[in-house]
Amino acid sequence: QVQLVESGGGLVQPGGSLRLSCAASGFTFSSYAMRWYRQAPGKERELVAHINSIGSYTKYTDSLKGRFTISRDNAKNTIYLQMNSLKPEDTAVYYCNAVRGVGYEYWGQGTQVTVSS
Repeated sequence: QVQLVESGGGLVQPGGSLRLSCAASGFTFSSYAMRWYRQAPGKERELVAHINSIGSYTKYTDSLKGRFTISRDNAKNTIYLQMNSLKPEDTAVYYCNAVRGVGYEYWGQGTQVTVSS
């Protein structure tokens, strides 16, 4: 059974940091590119960051570049999203996504991140 389980969300003050984790199971993790998406209330889901299967290539939404860092540990079947200098507009549900082409895509349930004073 495929599972993607996000953790690490919560309430943080503006300017603070959080590290999200996504633990994967039930598929060959090291064969999949991984992504973080987010969805704010009333908005469409947007891509935050992408990392290839071996962790040698990353890509970020331009507006987040320099504040967020995606990484993965294939030995632990886990990806991470380090988020620094958080802003209220970063408030959203953050989702983990695994993809290996058409028909091979999985989603986690999401973790809430709230940035507020």
